[in-house]
Amino acid sequence: MKLATFRRRAREIFDSIPEELRHGVDYVLVETEAVPHPSMPDVFTLGECATGEYDVGLDQPGAVRSGVHLYYGSFRELARLDEDFDWEAELWETITHEVRHHRESTAGEDALEDMDWAEDENFRRRAGKRFDPLFFRAGTAVGDGAWEVDGDLFVERELTADELEDEDSIAVTVDGEDVVVPLPERIGDAHYLYLDGRWDEERDVALVLVRRQGAWEQLRRLFSRRRPEVLQSSVDVGPRIK
Repeated sequence: MKLATFRRRAREIFDSIPEELRHGVDYVLVETEAVPHPSMPDVFTLGECATGEYDVGLDQPGAVRSGVHLYYGSFRELARLDEDFDWEAELWETITHEVRHHRESTAGEDALEDMDWAEDENFRRRAGKRFDPLFFRAGTAVGDGAWEVDGDLFVERELTADELEDEDSIAVTVDGEDVVVPLPERIGDAHYLYLDGRWDEERDVALVLVRRQGAWEQLRRLFSRRRPEVLQSSVDVGPRIK
């Protein structure tokens, strides 16, 4: 993506965020340099939220003026390293991430901000767009390992390597009911298994299968550029047993 196009798309994406969600974030600024990690090659900072006081004459107690700074050179370097690099998706994710960072750090309303973010991610999931695989954890807890976001129910189940190798089905409790569901052939990093046939069709009920990772693997993933593999499928669990 050319620099001029990058600047235009950054502005358009920023302007598309509702004003009430980006309140206090006044601008998006594109810097041309790359910002590499000081010790890890192929790791770059794509953007950050710069926060400071309002200009003289406009300052008020506790007021801050924030802006999203994007590093075009970092995007360019990652695109050079990855032929499948998605400029649009990475640009959108970077801007929205930094706007959320500002809101969480200054508003003092973490729970509300988390729910706003979770609902946005759930909207992306429903629209078939890329989403954070564990967004639902920022929703409303409705039980052990279960969360609700905008009416949809997500039940998380972590699977060990032994379970993935030896089991072909698992028993779980979903919305107060015990169900046995077949395991899909591939889990990826997270697999959304939608349970059909028992609940309101207007409400998504998903068993989210997550592959358990050791500490070292989690650390590698933290600094990796690889996107998490999120798979989705559905299974009919039959009508509610009365």
